[in-house]
Amino acid sequence: MSTPLLEVREVGKRFGGVIALSDVSTTVNAGEVTCVLGDNGAGKSTLIKILAGAHPHDAGEYLVEGEPVQLSSPREALDRGIATVFQDLAVVPLMSVWRNFFLGSEPRVGWGPLSMIDRGRAREVTRKALADMGIDLRDVEQPVGTLSGGERQCVAIARAVHFGAKVLILDEPTAALGVKQAGVVLRYVAQARDRGLGVVLITHNPHHAYPVGDRFLLLKRGRSLGCHEKRDITLAELTRQMAGGAELEALEHELRQERVVPRPSSPTLETVPAAPAAPPARPGRS
Repeated sequence: MSTPLLEVREVGKRFGGVIALSDVSTTVNAGEVTCVLGDNGAGKSTLIKILAGAHPHDAGEYLVEGEPVQLSSPREALDRGIATVFQDLAVVPLMSVWRNFFLGSEPRVGWGPLSMIDRGRAREVTRKALADMGIDLRDVEQPVGTLSGGERQCVAIARAVHFGAKVLILDEPTAALGVKQAGVVLRYVAQARDRGLGVVLITHNPHHAYPVGDRFLLLKRGRSLGCHEKRDITLAELTRQMAGGAELEALEHELRQERVVPRPSSPTLETVPAAPAAPPARPGRS
């Protein structure tokens, strides 16, 4: 079996007296999608930041291609082929697509202080990289702010793939999208997987995770509820575990219990004495 691109073994993170993450283990293999699911406060963001190099882990082991590491910055993670697309996407809405694609890594022509951005090459490379991912934009000169949410996500994914990412970490890429745009993003996630990348998909929606996922890590309050291969768990069971499972069943049972409410007694009919008969009419005088 090949060495996983990423692996965490019983990793943990504390912030003072707060345990943000404890004893979490999973792997990310080339050509597979590992989905991290959990409700708000489950520890997903902390795990992302450990994988991306933003936070060092306090306990356990973090291995990159079998080598134990203690990443000190996102730049170090990127140098090791770990690219992270956060929810804010790190794009500048008023700048063009190609400028955002190469932001901070623009191709240049010339030498020294006389060098300048090679705009023609940047546009062509951007257009080709997006086309290779199946993304067809009208014009790479258009501002990123004019794109839909799904298209912005796709540009960020294509940028990470182009710059040599081996592992792509996606932080809630479908959170603010409609059904159609979410489907577009998931299609590009599958394309990144098929190109041989290891993908970490963070989401709170099991219906988005299950179609593309190969492995599912469930988190709750900073602890792992289990890491399941797709063949070992159904969508219904995945949803049940993420939603609380036994806790929801107990609540449902409690709400369905028949409440014993005293039935009001039937009102008694009060007997009303009959009115006395009217006296017979007296014959009139002639």
